[in-house]
Amino acid sequence: MNTGATPSLNLEGTLFTDTKAPAQAGRVDRYQEAPAEAAAPSGIATVSAGELASPLQRRLSPASPPATIPVRMPKVSILVPTYNYARYLRETIESVLNQDFEDFELIIVDDCSSDNSHEVIAHYAAQDGRIRYQINAKNLGMVANWNYCLSLAKGEYIKFLFGDDTLADRQALTKMVRMLEENPSAVLAVSARNILDEHSQVIEIMDHLGTNGVQLGQDVIVRCLESNANLIGEPSVVLMRKCDTARGFNPSYRQLTDLEMWFHLLEKGNAIYTSEPLCSFRKHPQQQTEVNKVQQIGEKEQLVLLTEFYKRPWVKTPERRKLLFSQLYWLRKNAKKGQGCSELEHRLASCLGDGWYAWLYFLHKLCRPAQNLQRFYYKRILRRPVK
Repeated sequence: MNTGATPSLNLEGTLFTDTKAPAQAGRVDRYQEAPAEAAAPSGIATVSAGELASPLQRRLSPASPPATIPVRMPKVSILVPTYNYARYLRETIESVLNQDFEDFELIIVDDCSSDNSHEVIAHYAAQDGRIRYQINAKNLGMVANWNYCLSLAKGEYIKFLFGDDTLADRQALTKMVRMLEENPSAVLAVSARNILDEHSQVIEIMDHLGTNGVQLGQDVIVRCLESNANLIGEPSVVLMRKCDTARGFNPSYRQLTDLEMWFHLLEKGNAIYTSEPLCSFRKHPQQQTEVNKVQQIGEKEQLVLLTEFYKRPWVKTPERRKLLFSQLYWLRKNAKKGQGCSELEHRLASCLGDGWYAWLYFLHKLCRPAQNLQRFYYKRILRRPVK
């Protein structure tokens, strides 16, 4: 077990280091320890380097501490937070081990699963020294576990990969590292992603950002808010620098935790995008995203994000009006189903004004048939999302 400073995490999601905390009971830790120095065989005298030096050299040489060999940090930390995904973990781990990029550490943190995830992880960890894993003594929850994974990372770059997702390309790490290294203004390297079903069959390709190359961070934020969608994608499709992740994920969000993090980063830098699907994201009924959809958590958090970002000084007035209209339109549409939020609706309406709402509503209805036709063409014929 590693007995040095251990990163700790409170249940509010705050990252900190406790240099005196003992190892947590009930947690399995496969940190690689340096082997102890072998003892000399019995009967053979050992001679230190100092004893080989001449008496004069020993008198003239000042005392100095023994030389230490610096530990080389991995280039990429691949973080796999997982919970009850034993049936998918083999595919996830093997997609990492099959990469042509080898300078990585693979950190797997199991959030107190009740299936045989531990056996699957231990099997691979015993075969590859780059794998480190921990079993949480109690369930931390999704966001807290993500932040705990971050606290364990030692690499220059961070690559999340959920326990039911995979790297879709053998050169995924090579390509994404190159994207960030060749574009220092970018804080996120993002790719298109395959959507998998429960049987690992590709059912769709998500290519929301569309244009290859560098995209201005603030423009991406506005596009996400206008479309009421996470156009970037899940943590599994992103590579970021560790130095940019010090804040961690915001624990006050449950569904749009990743999108709020992307906004936090994109206010400081740009995104670099490739339409080549380098990762695969799995959809199945048990995942947290599907549970949150039933509870409409994402829609509520989208409104929270809007109210936080639409007043930013870099959001131009026409864009601000479009953002307000899109959210106000959604609120009033859902109010008919008994799902509206009257307080927030009144606040947005007062910011936009009745005249602007009426004009933008007219334009929305005018353009709707063409938008529906485009959506049908992409999803039913090309089987790709609308860009």
